Amino acid sequence: MAAWTWRFEKSDGTEVEPAVQPEEFTTQGDAESWIGEVWKDLVAGGADQVFLFEDSTQIYGPMSLHAESE
Repeated sequence: MAAWTWRFEKSDGTEVEPAVQPEEFTTQGDAESWIGEVWKDLVAGGADQVFLFEDSTQIYGPMSLHAESE
């Protein structure tokens, strides 16, 4: 079974420890639901962007955690 994991970075690409420690997710939907719930805490803890991985394969990223100003 695939494990879905997040990588947390500052805007310059430096990896950072997340303010909220994620679990290992078994589906992409679970991983994305989690990031939707905790992104503000992650930003407060110093993360600017995230990458989503399925096992060692990057699915997407960098995705900014900062709310888009319309």
